[in-house]
This record gives sequence, structure tokens and C-alpha cells, in this order.
Amino acid sequence: MRKLDQLIVLITLVFFNGIIYGQSNANNSIVPLFKQAPSLKGKPAFIGTPFNTAGDKLYLIGHQDGSFPDLGWHVKDEMGGIWHHPIKLMDGFEASITIGDKTYPLNKADMFVNYPFGNKHIYTVGSTPLSIERYQFVPDQLPGVQIEYAIKNSSNQTIQIQFHFEAVSNLMPVWLGERTGMINSKDLASYDPLNNRWIVKDSLNPWYVIYGTTVKGDASQMIYSKKNKPNTTVSNTTYKIEIKPNSIFYLPFTIAGSAKSKEQAILHYTQLNNTAAELLTTKKKRVLNLNNFARLTLNDHAITTSFEWLKYNSDWLTLDVDGIGRGVVAGLPDYPWWFGGDMAYTLKGLIALGRKDLVYSSIDLIHRISEKTNGNGRIVHEVSTNGAVFNPGNVNETPQFISLIWEVFCWTGDREFLLKYFPSVVKGLNWVLTENDADKNLLPDGAGMMEIHGLTSEMIDVAAYTQKAFADAAKMALYLNQDSLGKDYQQKADLLKDKINTKFWVEKDHSYADFIATKSQALHLIEDAIVRADTLGNSWAVTALKQIQSQTLADTATNNKGFVMHHNWVVNTPLETGIAEKDQAIKALNTAKRFSNGFGMYVTGIDKNEKRDLQEYSYAASVGKNDFTYTGTVMTLPTAVQIIAENNYGRPNEAFNLLKRVDKTFGYALPGSMYEVSPDYGMMTQAWNVYAYGEPIVKQFFGIQPQAYKKQLTLSPLLPSVLTNGKLDNVIMGNNSVSVDFKKTSNAITFTVKQTANDWDILFEQPAGKYKIWTINGKRIKPMQKDDISYIRVENASAKIELTN
Repeated sequence: MRKLDQLIVLITLVFFNGIIYGQSNANNSIVPLFKQAPSLKGKPAFIGTPFNTAGDKLYLIGHQDGSFPDLGWHVKDEMGGIWHHPIKLMDGFEASITIGDKTYPLNKADMFVNYPFGNKHIYTVGSTPLSIERYQFVPDQLPGVQIEYAIKNSSNQTIQIQFHFEAVSNLMPVWLGERTGMINSKDLASYDPLNNRWIVKDSLNPWYVIYGTTVKGDASQMIYSKKNKPNTTVSNTTYKIEIKPNSIFYLPFTIAGSAKSKEQAILHYTQLNNTAAELLTTKKKRVLNLNNFARLTLNDHAITTSFEWLKYNSDWLTLDVDGIGRGVVAGLPDYPWWFGGDMAYTLKGLIALGRKDLVYSSIDLIHRISEKTNGNGRIVHEVSTNGAVFNPGNVNETPQFISLIWEVFCWTGDREFLLKYFPSVVKGLNWVLTENDADKNLLPDGAGMMEIHGLTSEMIDVAAYTQKAFADAAKMALYLNQDSLGKDYQQKADLLKDKINTKFWVEKDHSYADFIATKSQALHLIEDAIVRADTLGNSWAVTALKQIQSQTLADTATNNKGFVMHHNWVVNTPLETGIAEKDQAIKALNTAKRFSNGFGMYVTGIDKNEKRDLQEYSYAASVGKNDFTYTGTVMTLPTAVQIIAENNYGRPNEAFNLLKRVDKTFGYALPGSMYEVSPDYGMMTQAWNVYAYGEPIVKQFFGIQPQAYKKQLTLSPLLPSVLTNGKLDNVIMGNNSVSVDFKKTSNAITFTVKQTANDWDILFEQPAGKYKIWTINGKRIKPMQKDDISYIRVENASAKIELTN
């Protein structure tokens, strides 16, 4: 201890005699519940970057160092803080302690630790004998957050401190609030000394936030606003605390709110304040139980860890908004609402991880809002948490929703689910072709996943997802005994497949085209692309684009044609859906490798920065504090699509290599989470990341493909060579739970398959000729053959299958 700090402590011991100090209530402390729980530590280099503590009714966003800087671009500087959608409650809070006449701010934590159900910040207090840990969690189904400071005195002397708590209210509406009559106004704050809490109300709305503690405090009469936010209030409260020798003082703070009334806000506050430990016990048990479904163990520990924590990430992104619904939002901090396209990817991953509950509620939410907004089967693109729709839907999102319905049905076998949504399937396919296909060639016109200005002609991803939607809808119709409709849908799917593999395929580029367009449309897009590539300093791309420009100008043909121009990731969607011919697929997969780096696939291939890619980099650092942009990015979703595509064409080693690249983003900046843009940019927690793990690991590496409506499971494991042993336990499908484990030796592989239902058929498949000897439960058998597949039928509740080269 420095002499100055020693002197401060000694002076404090003398002059604080006779004062009555606050006492902590350790019985309701949440701190012990963080012990012996899964956790991941942050990196010192990223202590100044965002984190979140989330629940389904409220979330908190700040920096890992414990501070609350203004964050976000969607509503500029307002996406951080504490949100209870559809309103924001607070910008945040700041604490400090005073010992004698020296004050120590608690806004620069030394370490951040993340848990599946909360988090912790660790502070040192100069060279005093005090150390402080700040814990927080958000309970289920309650709009509040419990914060608790554990102040440890490691000396043999009693220490008195003043603990200062400054809170900034910012009651305001969500993005697009004005569309539903939500108008922000000045916050009014008052202190309730009887209950040691502040009550803040928006002056023109029934929006409230309440914050306080069980410890008696002295509230400052000076209430003011942040300079750049005149509607906010800043309040200060001081607590005099005595900390016994070699002991810990627990100082809890409760923050709760309501978008409806003061009475409701008080109710929320009181419940959390009185039962925080009980509420955390319940949440901890529920959250950790998420990993008991589709529980993965691999000889690759890093992938195992990421797979587990992405289940928790999905829970962090679940919002339940009164009057709107419950569903998984896109990402934090800037997309805390719902997207039709994002949801299609996310829920395909989550249904394989046992989250039927969240899948069902999310589908219901986006479907209800789409029906209310459009009513014609069109699925909305983006909807805020007040129900305001920003974009009624890009063309790709309706086909993707249709395929999602079929995928979920295959996993659940729920006939009522299919009957509920099939009318919208029919309406949606009708909308796609009648309102988006002017030339009646089955290739819809309109925007897809790529949000590049001008890309609204016949897009490759729209075509690929539409083809799959017709194929999946045909299966639905046949299951529902609508044979003529099923036949019509299948004919359209077959025609689309042929058109995609002929009209979109560009042999000289070994790639599918980004789009089909007229010569004039293409020249305009080429000009824009040249400017983009030149701005990024990508001379190789400028040269390639100018060559395309010259060829296009010289082309005398008048018909529309496919153009390989941007090398957008969506050119690989025919490989993702599996409709590419094998020779085309291999060429396209090899072409795509050119537009990747150590973290995965570029969103737009011409953005590839060859110099930057020579070493690992921070994208956030390269962009700095400029306006938010997706230009030049490598993203997890394009990499997920490429992983799935590699597996679809029998290349699990290439797929696993890409999975390992995308896995570098996990925990790169925020422990336990994965950014949207690799490795550390955009949303700190992004829902669709689960698509990169749930889809390839469960459905491809382990080969689990259920048809629950037939009570049948096809097992077609496709394992990369580096995975030598592993297990996937308690995979839920219909009324069944299935577990699969594998172990490789030098010349054989053994699979153990178990199921809980006794009325399911399991077909175990492998490519014909891959293995010479097949045994099941110790008995050698000859597998059956179908096309290029060898398979056996598993008739018992468990089976041990050994395959020998």
C-alpha cells in the first residue's frame, strides 16, 4: 500500500467514529450464485468494448470496464444503457468510493467475466486494501436488473467509505416510436427516502424507472440533465458504509421500470429487490439447462465451448414485449428487434438445439405482424418492438419463411403447426410470382439478402430460396393430401432448378452470377462497383471490374444475362440449398475460396483486402469511429452458408476448416459471445451465428435428419478427419430424444445410437463403398443399397454400429 493511501485509511478510521453506517443484507445476495458456474474471462485489450446482461423483459448494455458510454448508430448514441422495450429506461450509472478526501471512480475495471446468466467486473481501488467486484443479472419475465457490489476489506482494520452512485435516466421510445405515437419528453425525478429509491417519470408518458438499494443513503437535491441529452435526469446518492476487517460488504442496487404505470414499476422493483437471490437461482437453473439439449462433446474443445455458449447467446437475444410477442431478435446493440430473413437462418439452427419453444413463438410473432401488415403471405423484413414495420419485406424472406416452416415440421411432426401456416405458404408463393415476376419466367425480381443500391433485378439468392420454397411447399401439399397443388409446386421447383443451373451459371467464372440484368443495368452497377473497390484501395478488383466493363460495352447481345460482378456471398446459395450440379458445385466452391480470409467469407468479394488479410486484424480498429458500415467486412453468416455448402457436396474437411475460421470470432472481443462481423465489429451478440454451428454440426457432421411426421430418422454422419471422437446427446425431435456418439480408430469408426422412443425407424447411411465391413451390435451384416448410398435399419432403442475400411 502506498503511504498516501495508508494515511487516508488511518484518517478515515479516526474521523468516521460515531456515524451510523449502512448495513448489507447478505441473505439476499446474488454473489454466491455466481460461484462454480461456467464463466469466461475477457481480454485486457477489449476491456473498453461492449457487453450485455440480458433478460426477456429488459437488458443492460455497457462497456466491459463498467462504464456506460453513448453507443449505437440506429438511434445515434442511444442503443446502450438499459432498455425495457419498447422504451429505454436509463443511459446507465457510475459509482465511485471516497476514503477520506480521496475518491476512486469505478469506471475502469481491471477484468470482465461473463456468465451464461450474468456478468462480473473486477476493480482494484488504488493501493488500498479494498477490492471491489460488481455483479449483475436480469431475471426472467421481469423488467429489472439487479446490480451488486461486493466490497472486500483485506486488512485487519475497519474501513469507512462513502459510496457514490450516479444514475442517468433516459426514458424514451424505441426506433420508429413516432409511428405509434410515442413522443419523448423531459424526465422528472424525485427521491423516496422512506424506501431509499429514486422514481423517475417521463413527463408526458406513463413511463417509469425506479432505482435504489436497501441501504440508507443521502440523496443530492441537485438534479440536472446530460449536456447533450436535455430530457435526461442525473441523480446522485451517497451511502456511508463501514467494512469490517477481513470481510465483504454487499451493496445491492435494484433498477426496474414500466412502460405502463408507476404502480407496475413499483411492483417490479419490489419483487426484484426482495427476491433477487431466488430469482437468480431460478434463472441460473433454466439457462444452464439449455445445454442439456443437443449437448455436444468433441475432441475439439474450442468448438464444444462455442456450441454451448451460442445456446446462451440465443437466450440473451430473446425479447418478450407486451402486446407484440416473444421472439429472438437479430442482435445487440443496434438490432434489438425482429427480421424475417435473420429469423429464417437463426431458427433453423435453434430447432436442432432443442429450442422448439423459442422457434414457435418467434415464427408466430413474425407471421402475425406480417399478416397484419401485408395479409398476402409476404413476410416483413424488419419490425421494431413497438410493432412499427420499417420494410414490408424483401423478396427472399417469404420463400425462406416457407422453407423454415417445412424444416421445423420435419423436426416436430406437429400437424397442427403445419395446418396453421400452410395457408400463408400458399399465399406467399402466389405473392412471389404474381407481384414480383413481371416477365413470367419464374425468376422473381427484387431485393434479396444483399443490400447494395441497385441490386433489385433477378437475384441469385432470391431464385435459390424460391426454388427451395416450391420444393418444400410441394412436400407440405402432398402430406396434406393436396396432390394437384403439390404436383404444380414440384414442377415449378424443377423448372427453377434448371433455370438457376443454366441462366445463372457463368462457366468462364466458375461461379453463379450475382444477378441477371440488362446491359444498361449492369453497366450502372459496374460503375458503382469500381468506385467502391477504388475507395477501398483494392486495385485487383478495379482491374477485374474494368475488364467486365469493357466486355459488357462490347457485347452486342440484347438479351438479359447473368453477371459475376461483386462476388457476393449469395452466389453460393444454390450450393447451400443443394440444387447445384456436382461439377458446378465443386468449381463454385473452389472459386469462393478466393474471397475469404482467416476469419471466413467476405460479404462482397470485391471488398477483399489482400494486404490486410496477410495477418490477423481487428476490423473495429481498422474502421475506427467512422460512420457504421458493412463495406469490406467478413461476416459469420456468409461463412455459415459456405460451411453448409461444402458439406452438401461431400467436403467435410473444407467445411470444418471454415468452421474453425469462424470460430476465431467467438470470444475474440466479448467472452462467451460472437460478433456479427468478424472478428469484433457490428453486433456484439448476433442471433444468426447459431446457423454456422447448429446446421453443420448437428445435421451434417452428425448427420441427424429427422422426419418426425413419419417417425423416421435418417443418420448420415459426414465427419471431418480431425474429429476423432464426439457425442451429441439428447437431440429432441417429435416425441423422441436421440443421442449419437462416435469414436475413430486407425481403420474403423464406431457409432453408438440411442433413442428414447420405441416407435421410430432409424436409417443409418454412408456413401456406397466407403466401408467394407458393417457390424451392428457385434453382428456382421450386409447393408442395403439405394443409388449411391449404403444403409441399414436400426430397430432397437440402441445400437452399436462399427464400420471398417
